[in-house]
Amino acid sequence: MTKHRVNAFHGTDLAMILRAKEIDTLILFGIATSGVVLSTLLEASDADYRVLVVKDCCIDTDLHLHACLIEKLFPRRATMLSADELRDALKPH
Repeated sequence: MTKHRVNAFHGTDLAMILRAKEIDTLILFGIATSGVVLSTLLEASDADYRVLVVKDCCIDTDLHLHACLIEKLFPRRATMLSADELRDALKPH
């Protein structure tokens, strides 16, 4: 799938692919916390996906805005976890 806009859902078949595969959880991280991660998180949350954000795998050129998103906005719409917490959660039991 090729992404053409900031939001990974806009102008793509992402939602159709996820629904067809019965995927209901997304794990987000990236180098543009205030761009791609924010836009995709809001769209996914509004579409009732379960959203996980790997907070220590996100960064932005505006560190103040990055911190505000990670600490204040994202926790309202997603589950926040570290890379270590994600790794531990994905380990077979």
